[in-house]
Amino acid sequence: MPYDLDLIFSALADPTRRAILSMLLEDDMAVSDVAAPFGISLAAISKHLVTLAAAGLIQQERRGRITWCKLDPEGMRAAAVWMRGFGQLDPLDLDDFERFLASQLSGLELEDDRN
Repeated sequence: MPYDLDLIFSALADPTRRAILSMLLEDDMAVSDVAAPFGISLAAISKHLVTLAAAGLIQQERRGRITWCKLDPEGMRAAAVWMRGFGQLDPLDLDDFERFLASQLSGLELEDDRN
């Protein structure tokens, strides 16, 4: 599948979507479980998930009555390969990326606690 870098970077620009990606690094999740930590509607989370899926960063699969989400690392790889072309980035290290997303998620939680 060819990846649209505009869609990928647009999807990554939102802190909620980055937090969702961080959560999906741990395991596949049902949509309702993805929505649980956020103080926004299920419909809003669903829109974020559609954006992430359209960018090729996650896949969604219906199992019975539940929609499951899982990370699709190939979408992120396409962005990393493009950025490496500028010679400014080391090869994609998913452990580093996981730590970055975890720090973004904790910052988002702290921000939500203040509101």
